[in-house]
Order: sequence, then C-alpha cells, then structure tokens
Amino acid sequence: MSNTDIEIVVDDPTAPEANSPVVTSNRAVDVVVCLLLLAIALTLGFDNWRTGAGWEPTGPQAGYFPFYLSIILGSASLYGIVAAFLSRKEAAETFVTQAQLRRVLAVFVPTVLFVLATQFLGIYVASFLLISSFMRLVGKIALWKSLLTAFIFTAAMFIVFDVAFDVIMPKGPLEAALGR
Repeated sequence: MSNTDIEIVVDDPTAPEANSPVVTSNRAVDVVVCLLLLAIALTLGFDNWRTGAGWEPTGPQAGYFPFYLSIILGSASLYGIVAAFLSRKEAAETFVTQAQLRRVLAVFVPTVLFVLATQFLGIYVASFLLISSFMRLVGKIALWKSLLTAFIFTAAMFIVFDVAFDVIMPKGPLEAALGR
C-alpha cells in the first residue's frame, strides 16, 4: 500500500450532522445572486447613462466606462440565470443544510452586532464584547480566560492604534469618560 492510499479520518465533534435538512439548493442561490447583480447592473447602467455615457470631442463622458461595465455585469448575470436553469446537476446539489446555516449564523450575527455596537460603544468596547463572547459562547473557553484575552487584545489594539500610531478610531462613551 502506497502513502497516497492512506486516508486519515478525524472525527470533529462539532461538525454538523450529516442528515440535516436542506435549506436551499445551488440553483436557488445562483439565481438569487444573479438577480441581485442584475439589479445592481441596471441601476448603475441607468445612472451612468443619465450622467453621460457617450463620447465627446474631448474624450469619454463621466459615465462612459461605468456604463459599459454595467452592461458586461448585466450580461454575465443573465448568462448566470440561464445557465442555472439549464443545469440539472445544480438543481439537485445542496448549497446549505440547517446545521451548516446555524454554524454560519453563529459567526455572522455576532459580527453584525459588533458593527452596530461599534457605532454606539466605540471599537474598543465592542471588540472586548465580541472577543469575550465568541471565546465563551462559541469556543466554550473558561470565563476568566475569555475576559483576560479580550482585555489584553483590546488594550494592545488601543496602544497600537490610539497611542503609537495616533489613528482615529470610532470612540464611545467609555473613551469620552476617560478623556480620550
């Protein structure tokens, strides 16, 4: 038996179960994404046509190149829609199952909340909350380790960006109370 015939199997206890119900197929996702891109292409195409997509004696108008790029994007989107409907293979392929979607949302939702929290709490407090929450809830790491790691990372981020490089970062009420 050669080395290429050896297969190592490692069980992942956190892997999604294999018999999870299907949420959507590849075809449905392809069509939705192509429709969104087509809507963007139509919007950009109209706006650039309105701005001016022609050629003047001095050269192209402001919307010339973006207009033709939107035509290319729209054409590619239409091709993608037609290809998705003609493909029998894609209709049967699973894009995501419920268990997989649950795992993706476990990262996506806190990330969106982080972005929103940054607007009101500032980047340092929001980062502390995101890191400590992820470590505790997703990683199942001890509370003291989660809080310590989040504090050290946030302090290091503050020192690097705010003190050393003097980069303007979104500030919140805590930084205002501390005079920063």
